[in-house]
Amino acid sequence: MNVLFDHARHARIGLPEAVLCQGKDPETISRIVREHALGAPILYTRLTPETFARLTPEAAASLNYHPLSRTAWTGTMPQAPRGRVAVVSAGTADGPATHEAARTLAYLGIGHTVYEDRGVAGLWRIGEHITEINAHDVIIVVAGMDAALAAVMGGLTPKPVFAVPVSSGYGASRNGETALFAMLASCAPGVTVCNIDNGYGAACAAARVVRLLNE
Repeated sequence: MNVLFDHARHARIGLPEAVLCQGKDPETISRIVREHALGAPILYTRLTPETFARLTPEAAASLNYHPLSRTAWTGTMPQAPRGRVAVVSAGTADGPATHEAARTLAYLGIGHTVYEDRGVAGLWRIGEHITEINAHDVIIVVAGMDAALAAVMGGLTPKPVFAVPVSSGYGASRNGETALFAMLASCAPGVTVCNIDNGYGAACAAARVVRLLNE
């Protein structure tokens, strides 16, 4: 499997290219790690524990791996002087997308805080931290089921909100489609919605805002 890196992406848009491991065999991922181990830090996403276990020992040893988020990196980017992101999740079932976002922010050198299990079934869980959350510059909201947390946060903060619908939930949740439609139909103006389970994409969107704060 041939892999052509977009080496100029960081200079062009301020975000380095990441390696989506989903669909790639362990041999290809191991080769990418080996060939780029001494270059700029690289983020690997959707790297399942099963696939990570099948990497060559040398490749696995080169990676900082986080199984819940299914992310790995060979190193992180320089720390951004300004800008912090709050990653707020409705429940611990949303952990994979929540921590994919957090790990991407860490890789990009962006300060962040994770607030887990803040769903609207107990509004006090978000209310008692709203002042602290609003001290951040960007907010990522991760929620499945009815995804009501995105609309609630959109009505409680003046900061940019990037919402991630998650595929958790019972039958009518339809693997995240209900959460996606609920976020898109939110009455809170200005909430931007990412793809289902796309914590990486939300972190990159937040990074674009943070980059403006540092220019």
